[in-house]
Amino acid sequence: MSADVSSQFDHKHFLSHLSSRPGVYRMLNEAGDVIYVGKARNLKNRVGSYFRASGLTSKTLAMVNKIRNIEITVTNTETEALLLEQTLIKSHRPTYNIQLRDDKSYPYILLTSGDSYPRLGFYRGSRKRSGRFFGPYPSANATRETLQVLQKVFKVRQCQDSYFNNRSRPCLQYQIERCTAPCVKAISPQDYAKDVHYSTLFLQGKSDALTKELTSNMEAAAEKEDFERAAVIRDQILGLRRMQEDQIVANQGDDADIVAAEIMQSYVCVHVIYVRAGRIIGSKNFYPRFKLANDVGELLSAFVSQSYLGDDKAASIPAEIIVPTVLDDGEGLREALAYVAGRKIKLSMRVRGHRAKWLQLAVTNARESLQAYVSNKQNIYKRFQQLQDSLKLESMPSRIECFDISHTSGEGTVGSCVVFDESGALKSDYRRFNIKGITAGDDYAAMEQVLDRRFTRLAKGEAKIPDILLIDGGKGQLTQAKKVMEKFQLPEIQLLGIAKGISRRAGQETLFLVRGDRFKEVAIPTESGALHLLQQVRDEAHRFAITGHRARRAKARKQSALEEIPGLGPKRRRELLRYFGGQQEVHKASEAEIAKVTGISKRLAENIYEHLHNS
Repeated sequence: MSADVSSQFDHKHFLSHLSSRPGVYRMLNEAGDVIYVGKARNLKNRVGSYFRASGLTSKTLAMVNKIRNIEITVTNTETEALLLEQTLIKSHRPTYNIQLRDDKSYPYILLTSGDSYPRLGFYRGSRKRSGRFFGPYPSANATRETLQVLQKVFKVRQCQDSYFNNRSRPCLQYQIERCTAPCVKAISPQDYAKDVHYSTLFLQGKSDALTKELTSNMEAAAEKEDFERAAVIRDQILGLRRMQEDQIVANQGDDADIVAAEIMQSYVCVHVIYVRAGRIIGSKNFYPRFKLANDVGELLSAFVSQSYLGDDKAASIPAEIIVPTVLDDGEGLREALAYVAGRKIKLSMRVRGHRAKWLQLAVTNARESLQAYVSNKQNIYKRFQQLQDSLKLESMPSRIECFDISHTSGEGTVGSCVVFDESGALKSDYRRFNIKGITAGDDYAAMEQVLDRRFTRLAKGEAKIPDILLIDGGKGQLTQAKKVMEKFQLPEIQLLGIAKGISRRAGQETLFLVRGDRFKEVAIPTESGALHLLQQVRDEAHRFAITGHRARRAKARKQSALEEIPGLGPKRRRELLRYFGGQQEVHKASEAEIAKVTGISKRLAENIYEHLHNS
């Protein structure tokens, strides 16, 4: 059902024919873009509330003035409407709905399946692959800390299969008693399976059951006079108890997420505390864009809906979600969460005891975090104003793009582009560029390639054109930037270079401003906020570049030269490495020696030798 009006939306005519059943409404602007998606128990009453004579906030009124069309989808229940609403929000990303900018998937711990010696590992991505997943965890750090605890206590392997399958002797993890060396069969599959079982109980939050089982096994081993085994289990129990003593609140309740929110000016902050098996394992701040944010309850409803409702979110929904205020659509939201999760979910709005303490902690963190966030935003805005004064620009810049190059003696060259506006770092617009086809170590050619590729994309409308193009370098790099700007006919972009001074200390940088065909050296006081802004942007570009470079370099160095040889599969590579004891010995071997390896023909031996010595 829809209403099409050429100039202005005729809401009276539209409402006169609107159903009173549950459903979803989509508000469209003059261009036909969806600007807001909402759900309602009674469509007629809910949509009609936007057009009442008084009582609308200025933010809502601004949205209503843009409405030129409303599309309706009627559903059978409010739960169906809530689920459809989230699907449409993810599809259209409307301007006035809450926008969660951190779309990175949560990390999990993966226990592989189908192996005699399964591995535990950090995992992020689709959960369609085989194996058992535990989580989600609030951050990569929380996940890795859990893996470290498991490695110390139960010694289940965490190495990659490619590493595990090619071992001929135990690695360092075995020497420091963090692994039982299943790679060389130092532990039987039966004993290893017990350690996997204990790790599973721990990850499921069944600490009490795990401790009881370990204690029973220790006593049984002692009765059989297997004191060595009993001592190993005793150490596992002690390790578990030490880990539990580190928790402020231990074993009180099930899995829960405590969600609190704060609104200040046009900014909002949602703070989530993650509790698993009664223990706080971490927390996270979210700063979503929500143009209609006027009420904390409305903000929390939108956040919970978008964070937990979806086909891929079932496993991430905890047994209980705790919020500090009563939500108007709480019952419908609870039903929708239970439907997605396939189990009963508690949405608690009034809690006591230790849960009330968790909730107060979340509220305090949301308030403090938002105050710091707003203060930082205001500080950055002032720095942009000071930059305008320092560079004597006609208008205040609103967007800075900074470029840097990183490599190690020409290896793995990576270029970075970071973007800042008046609100700070705009990480969604960050880009990295893998540099190819240049002389190793030629920073000028690398800079030219990065800028050419970046502005080719900007010319296609990928992002906004910056006001200031900041280059981490001196006149040489600026010359390349000037050449690219002339190619794309962008003389209005202000080119600025920031080069390290003679002492290479912060505050003693040399700034070069491009004015026409001249490079003008600019002096900005070391205490100036303008210089601090440029340093911050430059340092972020450097960090982003070097992170990308290290990842590219590590990937290249991890890949074995043997993997690039046609016809040499995993099994033959393994036989080759076992026969010679390592890749260095394979390099030293002759064709005749290589041909002696099981499964390696004379022709393949020739190919291996030629590839290793001519590549």
